[in-house]
Amino acid sequence: MKKILFFIFCILSFMLQGYSQKPADSKATKEVIQLYAKMLSTVGRGIMIGHQDDFVYGHSWNIKGVSDVKQTVGDYPAVYGWELGGLELDGPSSLDGVAFNNIRDGIKWVNYQGGINTISWHCNNPLTEKNAWDVSSKLVVKSVLPGGEKNALFLKMLDHLADFFLSLKDEKGKSVPVVFRPWHEHTGSWFWWGQNLCTPQEYISLWKYTVNHLKQRGVHNIIYAYSSSGGFNNAMEYLERYPGDEIVDLLGFDEYQNGIAGKETYQKSITKGLNIIVPVTKEHSKIAILAETGFESIPDPKWWTETLWPVIKDYPISYVLFWRNAHDKPTHFYVPFPGQLSAENFKEFEKDSRTLFLKDIK
Repeated sequence: MKKILFFIFCILSFMLQGYSQKPADSKATKEVIQLYAKMLSTVGRGIMIGHQDDFVYGHSWNIKGVSDVKQTVGDYPAVYGWELGGLELDGPSSLDGVAFNNIRDGIKWVNYQGGINTISWHCNNPLTEKNAWDVSSKLVVKSVLPGGEKNALFLKMLDHLADFFLSLKDEKGKSVPVVFRPWHEHTGSWFWWGQNLCTPQEYISLWKYTVNHLKQRGVHNIIYAYSSSGGFNNAMEYLERYPGDEIVDLLGFDEYQNGIAGKETYQKSITKGLNIIVPVTKEHSKIAILAETGFESIPDPKWWTETLWPVIKDYPISYVLFWRNAHDKPTHFYVPFPGQLSAENFKEFEKDSRTLFLKDIK
């Protein structure tokens, strides 16, 4: 029934919208345009449910092709998150230990199944050559821009990224469209591109330099997502480092619940954030997302229907992405697995006609 309702809604949405809202990239592939239209069609009908690294590992297992979500509710997520941190070093695996070949295969599989792929990139610090969380210098962003001492190195990093995107081809040789969410959580200061580590103009230049270089390399199979940390107070604050409508497609933010006692704070922050970004998306003709969220270990048995869903269900957002279920860290998981405390509640969550899993969007 969910699938039938979704199909009807898609047809009506396409007729009403007339495909008037397009991706920012004027040279976007046909597949990107179709994916963008698909994402746009879900807005107001329901919210697509996503999970980071769902297809390649999960709680206590590390087997390609299994899924904690599928094992719990009988269906896969609609949206799959992937991490490319480490790609810039030209190594074989991501910072989470996933082979890039497996990530590429997973992206192709998701696309073939009708799902959506979204990619994050915790890029190593080019100045110190340490990880993305090294915030020991405020000169990193400046150093990678034209004229900076690490510009040549950064260009090589971007080339590795471009090569990966260009390698995403389906069985017919067509480009696989993906969402790319670079330089995220920038309103915090825990990454080298964070708020206290560079000026607003330097951050905007970093975004533009990244996108322009990918385009120069012929990469046009990307939908670009701008995603801040939570906790911003108004639209002006949220958009202070916005790189511009001409290169951004999706607007979102990342927010997590910290502890059982943090429920009210979490709900207020989500509500406040969505109340700010949804009007902004309308003004700028973009799509709203909840780019990352969750509650580590999910110790609340009713979290899905009593904490999360009440504060997102009435907002026109395309998808929500929950963070990963680590195979080697027993308490580091963000969706339930069979037998987990909130598993039964997650099943209730899945049955709601407005929560869209993979079968619902095919």
